[in-house]
Amino acid sequence: MIKPEKPTNELARLAELERYSILDSAPEASYDDLLAIAAGICDTPMGSVTLVAGDRQWFKSRRGIAAEETSRDIAFCGHAILNPEDMFVVPDALDDERFHDNPLVTGEPRIRFYAGAPLITNGQATGTLCVMDHRPRELTPFQRQTMISLSRQVSAMFELRSAFRDLRHHLVERQWFEQKLASYQTELEEQNAELAELSRTDGLTGLPNRRAFNVALAAAIESAAAQGRPLSVAILDVDHFKTVNDLHGHPAGDATLAAIARALEAQRGGNGLAARTGGEEFALILPNVTLDGAELQCEFIREAVQNMAHGFPVTISIGVTAFRDADDVTAIYARADAALYAAKRGGRNRVESG
Repeated sequence: MIKPEKPTNELARLAELERYSILDSAPEASYDDLLAIAAGICDTPMGSVTLVAGDRQWFKSRRGIAAEETSRDIAFCGHAILNPEDMFVVPDALDDERFHDNPLVTGEPRIRFYAGAPLITNGQATGTLCVMDHRPRELTPFQRQTMISLSRQVSAMFELRSAFRDLRHHLVERQWFEQKLASYQTELEEQNAELAELSRTDGLTGLPNRRAFNVALAAAIESAAAQGRPLSVAILDVDHFKTVNDLHGHPAGDATLAAIARALEAQRGGNGLAARTGGEEFALILPNVTLDGAELQCEFIREAVQNMAHGFPVTISIGVTAFRDADDVTAIYARADAALYAAKRGGRNRVESG
């Protein structure tokens, strides 16, 4: 094990950390929410908002970790703050001389993968937003960028904490207080809007997730009903996807899903919306497209996936249906799902309508 060095700006870094009066403070839902989004998008069972103090790392928020703090000597985050300009990623701790015999690796919580984005305020790295897993892995570019974005949100929360404390000292200056409060409220609203967007996006493919799909489908149904225009919905499932993971590994499975997402985006031609609604399940909203037109478009999609230059064969089954009067999200989705299962029962790698 290699202990993390202390940065050359350690005194300035500790002074910045002290400015927030956050060490050993009570848990706060705002930090827990940011960590939950990071772990969800990166699909990891563990994570933390970590502050690196003089001789310890303390967790402002933690997920899948029992301890409230650990020694700085064994802290992955102690290494992460040494390079504040980039994320610190350890794909496999057992294959890294710095960590292979680290007690956090050989014992609980048994960390194999670590990714930490430094928390930067006034040029100082006070800690990290990090995610961890029990298995070796990598992050996708989208997941990396999301972690960096979320780390900025955590740092902004630190600044807001300091700002609100200062504001309390200036209550007598009411006008100044109200102006500052309005400014920070606007900043929080902007951050919340960014977080809301992240919560509607699938971390692996970058497509909208099931939540975003349901919202978009409800709007499409309302528009089709009001304007009397056609609307079609398709559900796609990767055939024998478990076999892909078992034979080629999860990284190959992830790459397959990302490639299918790109194929869907290319084939829909800017019309409607493509989403990842489950593990190996995707869905399409096709406004102003009749059932016949949707079947044809789905055949093009099926052939595009089948002909992907991917190193091993991949096929999909597709169920497609069209909007009917009185349909809601549940009804039209259920009908497309039933058509999908008919395609599977019919031999897979086919399109069925319902």
